[in-house]
Order: sequence, then C-alpha cells, then structure tokens
Amino acid sequence: MSDFFAINSGIVFATLLILILLSVVTWSVALFKVLKQFQAKKQDREFIERFWAAREWSEAEKIAQAGQGDFAHLAQAGFAELKTLGEVQQDLKHMGAPHDVLERQLVQQLQNIQRRHERGQAELATIGSTAPFVGLFGTVWGIMHALQEIGKSGSASLDVVAGPIGEALIATAIGIAVALPAVLFYNFFLRRLKVHVTDLENFAHDFMRLAQKHDYKL
Repeated sequence: MSDFFAINSGIVFATLLILILLSVVTWSVALFKVLKQFQAKKQDREFIERFWAAREWSEAEKIAQAGQGDFAHLAQAGFAELKTLGEVQQDLKHMGAPHDVLERQLVQQLQNIQRRHERGQAELATIGSTAPFVGLFGTVWGIMHALQEIGKSGSASLDVVAGPIGEALIATAIGIAVALPAVLFYNFFLRRLKVHVTDLENFAHDFMRLAQKHDYKL
C-alpha cells in the first residue's frame, strides 16, 4: 500500500484511483443484483406454486393480486386487461380481437420487466470494455514520465529503468483485474435474464391459453 501512494506521476495515481472506483461500482452493482435476484426468485417460486394450485379462474385472479414478483406482475397486467375487455371500450387502444389486445398488454408488461432487470448491466459492460484501456493509458503515461526522468538523470542502467517502468505497468494490471469481474458478471446476468425472460414468455402463453378457455372473461 505504501508503494501505491509513492507513485511519482499524478496522472498514473489518478488513473489507479479511477480504476479502484470502477471496481467498487462493479462489485456494488453485482452484489445488489444478486441480492435482488435471490429475493425475486423466492417470490416467483411461491407465486407459481400458488397460482397453478388454484382450482378456479377467479381464485387465480385473487392469488395474482396478492402476489409479488415478476410472474405476479405479469398475471396482474393480464387480469387487469381482461377486466377492461369486459367493459365497453370505444378507444383505439382496445380495438381488435380480445386475443390480440391481451397479448399486446402481456408483451408490454414483459418488456417492462426485462428493462427493469437490465439496469446495471450497461454499467458492467462499459466497465468491462473500458477498464483495460484506462489502465493502458496510465501505463503509457507512466512510461513517458519515467523516460523523461531517466533522461534527466542521464543513467539508463537496469536498476534505474526497472522501478519506474514496473510502476507504470501496475496500471495495466489493475485495469485487467477490474475488467475481468465486470465481464464475468455481465455474462452471468445476461444469461440469467435470457432464461428468466423465456420462463415469463412461457407463463404468458399459458395465461393466454387459460384466458381463451374462459372466453377472455373473469
């Protein structure tokens, strides 16, 4: 740690601070998303079990209204649209076959859920792609600074060159160390989101099938 604060170049020092900040952001976003996904998975599992255990369509609606999680929100949007379809609607939004109107509402709700889960992933992707270049910038600047100091000293022996050059290379190493977790977390969350969206789409298809069976009525 004492070597870290002993870095001569202010630009290199600022670069390392930026990389540390990016690392803190990466782990904060990742831990927050992991915690939220753990809570959401528990809510979804409980809702799915209760929803498919319902014996009546009206009972399923009550379960949906009391439920939490993405599947519950999707079901709530579907039941809300079914309730609207049961009323006389003259606006353009509700024109068309009940199947198309309900499907549009479910798709919109699913897209809203997907956008909510995508929060933080852009930050992880940005950090993963830019952190190595930030570190490389610090290294290049540090080497330039080191060469200038070596030129002033008039000595190019190994013990004089190795210290400043090695100091500058730290920035690249830290940049890679910051980028690697960000990329891994991004790919992990992207994969989890794709699987989750597929499950939601399957649930939406099942909901449409049940709604059609009940003639799009509650």
